[in-house]
Amino acid sequence: MSSSGFRVPDLLSADPAAALEARIDLAVLRQGLVFGFAAGASQEVFDGTLAKARLPGSAWRRGGFARDLYVDELVAKGFEIRIDGARYDPCARYVTRVLTEPPFDERDVELRREVLRELTASEAHRRAIERAYVTIVRLRTLLCAPRQPSPRGRRIEILRTAREMFELFASSFAGASSALARLRAFGEGVVAGAGYARLAALLDHDEQQAALDLRVRIGADGEVRAMEIVGIRENKGNPFHASALRRFLVRLVFFFRGVRTTSGEVAERVLSDVFSGVEDEVAVCFQLLGDLEVYLGALGFRDRAAAAGLSADLPDRAPQGAPLSLEGLYNPLLLAAGVTPTPCEVRAGGGAIVLVTGPNSGGKTRLLQGVAIAQLLSDGGFFVPARRASIPRASGLFASLFEDARADQPEGHLGMELLRIRRCFDELDAGALVVLDELCSGTNPSEGEEIAGLVLSLLPELGVRGFVTTHLLTFAERLARQTGASLEFLQVELDANERPTYRFAPGVARTSLAHKTAERLGVTRDELLQRIAAKRAQR
Repeated sequence: MSSSGFRVPDLLSADPAAALEARIDLAVLRQGLVFGFAAGASQEVFDGTLAKARLPGSAWRRGGFARDLYVDELVAKGFEIRIDGARYDPCARYVTRVLTEPPFDERDVELRREVLRELTASEAHRRAIERAYVTIVRLRTLLCAPRQPSPRGRRIEILRTAREMFELFASSFAGASSALARLRAFGEGVVAGAGYARLAALLDHDEQQAALDLRVRIGADGEVRAMEIVGIRENKGNPFHASALRRFLVRLVFFFRGVRTTSGEVAERVLSDVFSGVEDEVAVCFQLLGDLEVYLGALGFRDRAAAAGLSADLPDRAPQGAPLSLEGLYNPLLLAAGVTPTPCEVRAGGGAIVLVTGPNSGGKTRLLQGVAIAQLLSDGGFFVPARRASIPRASGLFASLFEDARADQPEGHLGMELLRIRRCFDELDAGALVVLDELCSGTNPSEGEEIAGLVLSLLPELGVRGFVTTHLLTFAERLARQTGASLEFLQVELDANERPTYRFAPGVARTSLAHKTAERLGVTRDELLQRIAAKRAQR
């Protein structure tokens, strides 16, 4: 329970203790709110504080996979927030942290899944979180606005938006059974507090200091002939009401005490005092802003898939070591790039290492990315890019799909590849997922086969599930004929014209279709001879 008596509405953690204190640094945010209310603050005050918020504990190490899965791009383009046609920019650093730090407490995962189930089942609940999000964003915009010609009017608008926000929470999410119910409880707790009562009284006073009774005479042509005030009723029941005599006496006392102040300065002090009374409640809403961005981004991910005729749904959760099943899997990075991906079917036994073969540009690397992203999102409690899925829980993730040459790298291509393999064995524990692209392609085939065989034989000893691509087709065919090995095999599916369908079938590819790739890119004997002839003709 906070010092103000309300429960913190944490939407990411199932632990009841999370309601006792905020995950953001309230001291830093309070300071930002004070400056923001007085003269305007930088949005970085809010985003920076949110980006550093504590999250439920995770065993995953993002350095082992985030770059190769292009997580930043996935968040920026795949988790878009659109409300009533308008696009909103979330705090990408916070959303990225939530996605790349799946909680090890399964209760936290289930809490998130329950929220998403309820949001997809109830249009009213989804509209409520959208309205709440837009209201908090508007409040942040007002707090970040520079000093204006009417600073008092700006502060009144900040207070009015804060009241709207609290009342929205208190009146929404009726009947919610997921963590969304925490939002209503939060709003009800705030509205019942003394700070809110003072806020509401001040705004009522500002909006209705008095009521006028008018007598209006209208002519036959409908024009107003005369208007007369026949009565004035002051809002004397409001605690901020002060009669003309009382205001005169206060100024008289200040005069004899030597205090020089204007009515404007007194009003500014009153506004600041009222805002400080709900400061903690407002600060907590900026933690909530980040949580809402996570869920609205997940809903946007699902909406975008549906618009492309694809599915994104919550997978069945299976224990570590259970079989993996992905029906209608696709790579969401392709979708984010404006390419409609081809869904495929992927299955793997418990603890299996899957060797993937096939031609270049056949979709092998994209398949590995799709499998890894599905694992990442499943373990975080979010929708996965598949029509239907059963995904065992993973203890971590290691992805090595792209190795860029660097001027300062200590080893050659093979050395760097061996270092990434060693890092995989150093960082991962039993139950993790490993995806490796182009295993041992940096040396001659015989030595490459020897190292690849060593890696593939020891990954099961490590207790991980793996997806590995290779162009060592003879080697893969030999492994497929062996019995007792914990290996499974997928190959790129080809059509009747030997073109990749971007789907996958069991087995080992017979050819990498290098000649087809060469033809497609114009690297054939005839093409190159034509280029030589053209150059000679120019001499």
